[in-house]
Amino acid sequence: MAAVSDKMADLSVQEPKTATVYVDEDVGKDEPTQQGTEQSPYKTMHYAYIQTKGEAKEYLTRKAAPAGSDEAAQAAAKEWKPATKSAMKKAASLYEQHKKKVAREQELAADRKRKEEEQQKKFEEAKKVVLEEDKSLPQPIRIKLDEVGDHIKLRKADSEEKGTRVRVLGRVHRVRKQKENMFIELRDGYGIMQVLLQGKLTQTYDALILARETSMEIFGEMYEVPAGANAPLNRELHADFYKIPSNWRAAGGEDAITNRVQPGTEHATLLDLRHLTLRGDVSSSVMLVRDAVEYAFNQAYKESRIRKVSPPALVQTQVEGGATLFKFDYYGADAYLTQSSQLYLETCLPSLGDVYCIEKSFRAEKSLTRRHLSEYTHVEAELDFIDFNDLLNHIEHMICRVLEIILADPAIAEKVMKLNPEFKMPERPFMRMKYADAIEWLKEHDIPNEEGNPHAFGDDIAEAAERRMTDIINRPIFLTHFPVEIKAFYMQRDPEDQRVTESVDCLMPGVGEIVGGSMRLDDYDQLMAAFKREGLDPAPYYWYTDQRRYGSSPHGGYGLGLERFLAWLCKQHTVRDCCLYPRFMNRCKP
Repeated sequence: MAAVSDKMADLSVQEPKTATVYVDEDVGKDEPTQQGTEQSPYKTMHYAYIQTKGEAKEYLTRKAAPAGSDEAAQAAAKEWKPATKSAMKKAASLYEQHKKKVAREQELAADRKRKEEEQQKKFEEAKKVVLEEDKSLPQPIRIKLDEVGDHIKLRKADSEEKGTRVRVLGRVHRVRKQKENMFIELRDGYGIMQVLLQGKLTQTYDALILARETSMEIFGEMYEVPAGANAPLNRELHADFYKIPSNWRAAGGEDAITNRVQPGTEHATLLDLRHLTLRGDVSSSVMLVRDAVEYAFNQAYKESRIRKVSPPALVQTQVEGGATLFKFDYYGADAYLTQSSQLYLETCLPSLGDVYCIEKSFRAEKSLTRRHLSEYTHVEAELDFIDFNDLLNHIEHMICRVLEIILADPAIAEKVMKLNPEFKMPERPFMRMKYADAIEWLKEHDIPNEEGNPHAFGDDIAEAAERRMTDIINRPIFLTHFPVEIKAFYMQRDPEDQRVTESVDCLMPGVGEIVGGSMRLDDYDQLMAAFKREGLDPAPYYWYTDQRRYGSSPHGGYGLGLERFLAWLCKQHTVRDCCLYPRFMNRCKP
């Protein structure tokens, strides 16, 4: 009945077209175009009663006979009969409800119209308010929102000594009204500043329609916040003038950013709106931490006297296997997007010494797991004249040194701890576990392989099993000495066990592998045998194999996935949220 009532509430009540109204539950229609006549009957008594205000002389009804009825029953069903008393009583009750509902809607509509007129009047009055800068005030200095120093003096609440007059530019992050005052949180990518608008400044049209993400230029005096109050850097700007050019205004109402991007929105939609999602607290914090992490890697490498180089992204050789190569036409020849810069880094060792790069790598894996990307940032390094233990110690040092550098910055440390309150510096030394021991551990803990069987030596430990093991142990793990058959052709074999390579994966709780590395084959004949074993033509790799012909050396290296490192550090569920615009299978926008 309620559904019928809701439908009728939107309809205008019509005057009866005839003294007798017809209702046919089988072929009638509850539409305003119906006349209620025998040729144009309504479908229900409820609708007929409302349309005629209950003023018809009589209401005649009929409905089809049940399926399988005899001829007499079917003939009787075709006859028009007066509506029953119970049907009339129910229709009358519904009509009274309908009248109350219509009256309420009319009242609300009138109230809305009144408020809209008042709002419009308020807008028109606000448009007449014009702000002018007081030129008698001190010339402001331009500062970033996080800028501090002796050149910025704060006016204390109980002092007549003025604070520094400044000029700031930023975007509105939050707006809060308190009586006749407006408090604005302004953001510029470097910090947040609380701004206080008072008096005439709150009465302008711009102030009335101020929406989040609107850009503003604000002039005012710097104050120390009152005792008991909180604000970024314990200060606020008391504005005396501001500007908002029309093209600086952000959309409001239904199109406001808080409506388009909000908690609970489907992840695919958030990725479609990544340009807006990046303005949110979490996404912007992850990007700021990312910036700090990249800077820290550069600093840590420089401290270790490791030189930065920039290898090519367009290549004609493979590193990790043809199945994950992005192939394209390069002036009529086959070429690929690089899977890794490792081979090129190795060529730099004789002349430059230890080297590293932070570049993009590309993998055409048809994978939609939360730790896979088709384009990712690869931190790679190659170290000369080392052994396998040196390699492990170096990786451990780099990870911990990068963490030390970023956590030494209070602003970045605060963001990390807000994103990941449970974060703790990794305990050193990292746990070291050989692949063979990991297989036994997985069997002991009843963690099966991808086929559902107990793990066996030679299995490529799947992501799920690897992550379960790491999460249970709950500390960084150097998983080492993988079988030759499941690792890349260029990896050095363990002198003590020719079945396995001097290889390592660094596993972190919550995300799994973040680093993969190994000692590299440094013997020419062994490298040629590896090419043959993998079915690769060594000819296109002449520039790589020559490294073993012109003064070879024991060397090794590794690659670290920056997005995986960030997912672990910032406790993000997926690496997709740890890069600016993620690229993975079926997504190459925006």
